[in-house]
Amino acid sequence: MARFLIVEARFYTHLNDLLLEGARATLEDAGHSHETVTVPGALEVPAAIAMAAETGRYDGFVALGVVIRGETYHFEVVSNESARGLMALTLDGLPIGNGILTVENEAQALARARRTEKNKGGEAAQAAIAMLALKEQLG
Repeated sequence: MARFLIVEARFYTHLNDLLLEGARATLEDAGHSHETVTVPGALEVPAAIAMAAETGRYDGFVALGVVIRGETYHFEVVSNESARGLMALTLDGLPIGNGILTVENEAQALARARRTEKNKGGEAAQAAIAMLALKEQLG
């Protein structure tokens, strides 16, 4: 049994609840334990994972959040930089599943967050589990 940390950028509460439901169910169904921490936004997710990794308490990580395109360039900055930060951490060897949705509107986010539809929270947890297994296999 591995121990995972779910780091969620809780900006859209109802959408995050759906992502969390999927991620938690996937981890529990696979027999893993998990904790959840909340950060203000998607830009803070990589930093929180980096801080948590330094503690040595977690085997893997699931990043969750929703970024919806607005009228300004802020969408590109948040979506690109949060993804870049997570990628940098994975290249350092951290098993991370990226479930930060970057969408045009709330309808797209709902379709991706619901467990009965695309279940991106569950998919992010599956990715984290798979990357942890690969890390252990490669030793």
